[in-house]
Amino acid sequence: MKPALLLCSFLFFLACKKNTADPVLIPDAPTTMYFPPSGNATWEKVDPALYNWNVSSLNDLYTFLETNNTKGFIILKNGRIAVEKYFGTFTADSLWYWASAGKTLSAYLIGIAQQEGLININNSSRQYLGAGWSSLTTAQENTITVRHHLTMTTGVEDDQSGSDCTDPACFTYKAIPGTRWSYNNAAYYKLIDVVERATGKTYNSYTTEKLYSKIGMNGFWLPGVGGNGKIHYSSTRSMAKFGLLMLNKGNWNGTSVLNDQNYISEMISTSQTINQSYGYLTWLNGKPGNMLPGTQLNFNGSIIPNAPADLYAALGKNDQKIYVVPSQNIVVIRMGNASGLSLYALSNFDNELWSRLKTLLKY
Repeated sequence: MKPALLLCSFLFFLACKKNTADPVLIPDAPTTMYFPPSGNATWEKVDPALYNWNVSSLNDLYTFLETNNTKGFIILKNGRIAVEKYFGTFTADSLWYWASAGKTLSAYLIGIAQQEGLININNSSRQYLGAGWSSLTTAQENTITVRHHLTMTTGVEDDQSGSDCTDPACFTYKAIPGTRWSYNNAAYYKLIDVVERATGKTYNSYTTEKLYSKIGMNGFWLPGVGGNGKIHYSSTRSMAKFGLLMLNKGNWNGTSVLNDQNYISEMISTSQTINQSYGYLTWLNGKPGNMLPGTQLNFNGSIIPNAPADLYAALGKNDQKIYVVPSQNIVVIRMGNASGLSLYALSNFDNELWSRLKTLLKY
């Protein structure tokens, strides 16, 4: 067995060796924020009917999810499980990849490292990556900051080959940093190297220390396509825990995981003037315009018209979703295979799902 597959199997065993107990049902509709304890065994559950939701629409929602290749689905209300559904052989203990939804988790890790004084996002990424991480000149490299990587505005040439190549030869000059938005996986992957070199720790160990251990997540990073970058894996409930941390702006039941509120505010706000619907590796709804991965076209309107305007999200290929809606105190999680031809982080699935959630939640 290949080392990567052996590691994956071992970590899968560690994550899944406990059976998940049924959630504890709450008899009324509490409005206080709830944080589940470590592990998957106990998580308070609330009847969605207590929030005056249209529960008669749940069967239609489940049919839509199943026919669109969903594996795991969760809605949290005030931190409690209001809806949880798994399809096929997938369970609350099963692990799945986050794809580009893991970018938003990386944005949190960058914020934590900056909070610790190990990174300054306004510094040139060359300061952490070293000279020659690209094929740009020294002067060109010096102008690319960590913030440019966070906002997808590095100005390096796009990699449309699907290889996500991170070799220096694959990073060529395209535009002045900050003047061109382009969804570039390879440029994002260099942030992983920034964190590892700035902290002196592996990405897995830093994530475990600063995030998993704080909020009781399971998870791990494995190499991406061709060994380039890293892809995050976890259970659906652990994905929901990260969404709950996002909803609570870096605070977990009184424990501050990321307490730099300026950074969090910037992360979930328009980060540049080109794509109004993008923050720090995070998608933003309710903006007057947007750009999509793989194109330089500007589109009018929100990325998910059927969703609340204040929604922000971690979105990944093949419809991996973490939606956060502060006005509703709601987190929605979807894991699974692609619903259709959704090659990128955004797809028609988002708006179709939220048309059904709009019926359910009655907002």
